[in-house]
Amino acid sequence: MTQLRLPLGLPEARETEFLVSDSNARAVHQLEHWGTWPVMSALLTGPRKSGRSLLARVFAAKTGARIFDDADLGKEADVFHAWNQAQADHRPLLIVAQAAPPTWNVKLPDLRSRLAASPLLEIGPPDDALIPQLLERAFERHLLHAKPDVIAWIAKRIERSHIAILRVADALELEEGKRLSIPAVRATLLAAGLITETDGD
Repeated sequence: MTQLRLPLGLPEARETEFLVSDSNARAVHQLEHWGTWPVMSALLTGPRKSGRSLLARVFAAKTGARIFDDADLGKEADVFHAWNQAQADHRPLLIVAQAAPPTWNVKLPDLRSRLAASPLLEIGPPDDALIPQLLERAFERHLLHAKPDVIAWIAKRIERSHIAILRVADALELEEGKRLSIPAVRATLLAAGLITETDGD
């Protein structure tokens, strides 16, 4: 497991570190080799809370790139003009969205063609190596204390999604300051509908 940090001058809290695993390593590799992109724009996609905006900020801080975040929620004409401007300025542009077309229903034909010409960088759901790391980070943020065996127990049973990890931490928030135990965690997550009786062993 490696980490990408925002450069000095920006907060050095854990929230400025992007954790790299197999689920996102290809996207990171493509960003590190942006000079090989066929055009000066790329599309970065990933599920909610996957760190896609953080990864974009890390890239921009290191390269001077522009970011168009939540592009799928913005005006298509603005994304189109930003794409064209990136080519004219020869300055990389990272377009960030939850999903690529056709899931992102782009109506403007000229924008569709430009996005099709842009490299697609995808962040996937968290893998088995990443989930415990994300749980640890979420627990730190909520001032929750859990031994590795408790984190491993949770990681085996929750849905493989970034949202699920955050909801687990939210559900356990009442245990703030306490040492989490598997029986207490099990009862809380069952009540919150985040695991079922048949999950895990």
